[in-house]
Amino acid sequence: MNQDITKKIKQLAKEKNAIILAHNYEPPEIQDIADLCGDSLELSIKASQTNADIIVFCGVRFMAETAAILSPDKTILLPNPDAGCPMADMVSPEDLKAKIALNPSIPVVTYVNSTAAVKALTTICCTSANVVRVAASIEQNEMLMVPDRNLAAYAASKTDKLIHKWNGYCPYHDALTPAQVEKQRQAHPDALFMAHPECRMDVLKMADRVASTSGMLRIAKESEKTSFIVGTEVGLLYPLKKANPDKTFYPASRAMQCVDMKKITLADVVASLENNTGQVRVPEEIRVPALASVERMIRL
Repeated sequence: MNQDITKKIKQLAKEKNAIILAHNYEPPEIQDIADLCGDSLELSIKASQTNADIIVFCGVRFMAETAAILSPDKTILLPNPDAGCPMADMVSPEDLKAKIALNPSIPVVTYVNSTAAVKALTTICCTSANVVRVAASIEQNEMLMVPDRNLAAYAASKTDKLIHKWNGYCPYHDALTPAQVEKQRQAHPDALFMAHPECRMDVLKMADRVASTSGMLRIAKESEKTSFIVGTEVGLLYPLKKANPDKTFYPASRAMQCVDMKKITLADVVASLENNTGQVRVPEEIRVPALASVERMIRL
């Protein structure tokens, strides 16, 4: 069954000049039909550089919005429009405007895991991979970082600057505890523990390496270690194992499974390509300032 539907997806993508993107947390069958897999921002950047007419983004809504920000001339499809991000929803443009009004001169650093409307109010965006470099690039000694309090705490631990934290978080990364990590360490004493900076600081302090999903893939490939404890969403275990078949990967917690990242099915991708359903558009009055904040980061 999967072979037939995969063949149909490839045929439709070719006919419509579409490129299919899949985030590293998507289910294996979705990653397998993608032209590109990776972190959300790198996927949007790479897709914007292609001659594709359509971008099918297998991820969550903020990722599709970022693709729309970078590729206004392309049609952006999110195969399941219900795929959202709880953390991105923890900061609204209205609440951010109110916060900025209390201190209009404060720079705002916004994680790419946020809506286009929030990015539009932002001084500069950041990713989990470059957050420390972005914080260091701010001329002022004080800044507001939204929406992830854990990413902000991690950045603050790497700089002398004062970083005000928004009270948002990824429910799955935030729930990982030192006790869960310790249990895995005792079970696999030779394994290297990699943690995503969306985890709490008490977990990050236990990590051998703190890295984004792309960073974890690179570490696993380059490391002499043959076993790893993976402190991020369990979907990453699939590309890790695929790229390193001779190495072993253990989830720090099997509960780190994002419901939204598992919503898109192969049938959704077919329907989206056939009917152009799930179109994601960003109005120009939001897209232009949001693009400016993303481009400031890219130029670093």
